[in-house]
Amino acid sequence: MAPKVLISDKLSSAAIQIFKDRGIEVDFQPDLGKDKDKLAEIIGQYDGLAIRSATRVTPTILKNATNLKVIGRAGIGTDNIDKEAASKKGVIVMNTPFGNMITTAEHAIAMMFAVARQIPEASASTHAGKWEKSKFMGTELTGKTLGVIGAGNIGGIVCDRARGLKMKVLAFDPFLSTDKANKMGVEKVELDDLIARADFITLHVPKTEQTANMITAERIAMMKPGVRIINCARGGLVDEAALAEALKSGHVAGAAFDVFAEEPAKENALFNLPNVVVTPHLGAATTEAQENVALQVADQMANYLLTGAVENALNMPSVTAEEAKVMGPWVKLAGHLGSFVGQMTDEPIKAINILYDGVVSEMNLEALNCGVIAGIMKRANPDVNMVSAPVVAKERGIKISTTNQDKSGTFDGYIKVTVVTSKRERSVAGTVFSDGKPRFIQIKGINIDAEIGQNMLYTTNEDVPGIIGLLGNTMGKNGVNIANFTLGRNSVGGEAIALLYVDNPIPNDVLQTLENTGMFTQVKPLAFDVAG
Repeated sequence: MAPKVLISDKLSSAAIQIFKDRGIEVDFQPDLGKDKDKLAEIIGQYDGLAIRSATRVTPTILKNATNLKVIGRAGIGTDNIDKEAASKKGVIVMNTPFGNMITTAEHAIAMMFAVARQIPEASASTHAGKWEKSKFMGTELTGKTLGVIGAGNIGGIVCDRARGLKMKVLAFDPFLSTDKANKMGVEKVELDDLIARADFITLHVPKTEQTANMITAERIAMMKPGVRIINCARGGLVDEAALAEALKSGHVAGAAFDVFAEEPAKENALFNLPNVVVTPHLGAATTEAQENVALQVADQMANYLLTGAVENALNMPSVTAEEAKVMGPWVKLAGHLGSFVGQMTDEPIKAINILYDGVVSEMNLEALNCGVIAGIMKRANPDVNMVSAPVVAKERGIKISTTNQDKSGTFDGYIKVTVVTSKRERSVAGTVFSDGKPRFIQIKGINIDAEIGQNMLYTTNEDVPGIIGLLGNTMGKNGVNIANFTLGRNSVGGEAIALLYVDNPIPNDVLQTLENTGMFTQVKPLAFDVAG
């Protein structure tokens, strides 16, 4: 059955056609985002939800989203999506951070010009029939120092444009290396240094716990007299009341804001102050940007629903289409390894340690980690997936650690998963052969070579004669057909294990028969999701 996507906000016809051309069924209801009750009523029918800013994806909506796999936001801001609830539900949240980069950067530059030359006020005055030429004395940008807070995608474009205007550019960004700063032609500085030196300050960071209210009254006091502040990023980065006071006192010469702490902003401390330019969150509001983000979100959602590629996700490691092709068997293996130790472990798990060896150590380990954790968590919660599993593990206080190493043995690559509880450690390792089929290669330190099937039986026993016959006869007498039989031991007469791949689930009375023989220390039926 073809995936089905609901579009609940206005999206371009070209984006809708992308879904259709890829064989995805589309239900276009552009005003549905305003009707949360109706959205909650029908959301369970869809695999994907494409939105802009009007639709609010709340826990109530997500509770009813029984089939939903992905939410795509045409734009960068996802404040209208409850990402924590989506993650717990196992729904990927994607945005489109690159489709409106140039548009938003250009708006910041335009706002900087507007506040430097008081263009809106001069325009209003002239429209009113006044000719107040001497009133609107401005300042040049050439030769001034611009402080850019956040030198990522959008901030980087602003830096480039500002250098073209012959401005000296200071950049504060914890992730900006000195080499990258040199290539950009900017000076990498600490935040307080930027605050103290800049003639103009522009913000280009997301709103997080670290950045919320980062421009405080104290930092405003540290700024040069006559500084001008531009915010086209996110509301709530600047203490608006403190900035209003600084504008009134003249310490800050001007401000240009496209975003506000509360939106829609009907009232604000910055409104109606002289030399304050305000716009209603227009950063991405150009024809080109709206088309770009619509096409991008359609492509991303289609790629995920059809190939498993994850792009620009906020709650899941990104996996390109090419990575998805190569990693597919390894992600399956990761899930099977997690499922094995999850099914074998009855007590609370304290830690999960994952070792990547050889070729797999160079892959997208974050995505593989999610596969392992999902496999482990499925026993406690069958609905868990690669998105929700890390959230569930974190809630339970489980520590996750990974190690990657160069090829160290016979196999080109392998994954080893160790689960730690208060009572024991349990480990299993596996690899992917050239045929693309995952296999178990080690359990409890005992080497094996076991094909993974939907229904399996795992037994442990002392290495004595007769075990093969006992298992085979018991299965045969009870009509259980064995597809594959694998044995292993740690030493002669030591501990031995067996893995049977059988055609159907083994009845409880057959398991009880094996236990009653007294020959086995453990008899454990296992089930694996081998579909696809």
